[in-house]
Amino acid sequence: MTNINYECPTYKDSYSRINAIVIEGEQEAHDNYISLMQLLPDQSSDLSKLAKMEEKHKKGFTACGNNLKVIPDMAFAREFFHGLHQNFQDALQEGKLVTCLLIQSIIIECFAIAAYNIYIPVADPFARKITENVVKDEYLHLNFGAIWLKENFSQAKAELEEANRQNLPLVWQMLNQVAGDAKILGMEKEDLMADFLTQYSETLAEIGFSGREIMKMAATGIA
Repeated sequence: MTNINYECPTYKDSYSRINAIVIEGEQEAHDNYISLMQLLPDQSSDLSKLAKMEEKHKKGFTACGNNLKVIPDMAFAREFFHGLHQNFQDALQEGKLVTCLLIQSIIIECFAIAAYNIYIPVADPFARKITENVVKDEYLHLNFGAIWLKENFSQAKAELEEANRQNLPLVWQMLNQVAGDAKILGMEKEDLMADFLTQYSETLAEIGFSGREIMKMAATGIA
């Protein structure tokens, strides 16, 4: 791969949006895990630990931007997450725990893991070290939601399928929206999609869906 000039204005311009997305994503995750305490009060201790991890990740990614002297475009990032944010809040208000878990513990975590996996090989040395540590934690977050959904699969299955129909198309829209900036940072959209689909499909299988069901769910809204 061609060497990346981390100091060039074009790179820093794209980085201002990608860095903002990961900062906002960690903030969303923190807030979502705190909110989930309302629906899973008996697991408040575990959710609090997950939220604290996300807060630590946010600080790490903020440091990555500071290291490159880039100001993150947080207004862009908040708009980027608006669809998933609103769907999570709506589900929370309706007491739809299964939908909340799919959005935060499965979709957002798989999205994050895919992005970090593809970013690590092309990251600057400072950001690479931080991202490698973050991605290890994200698998713990993914496991939290997957374990609960697996244990409650028979009751959760229909709502999971509906939540997938409502939210997975947003992921493809989000990937398309940042494809240009991601490419400048050395990340190809196809690689991001492939890694996300791998993480998402493996998690759905772990929860209890069949291969045929996963293929149908994963193709929902794909562009």
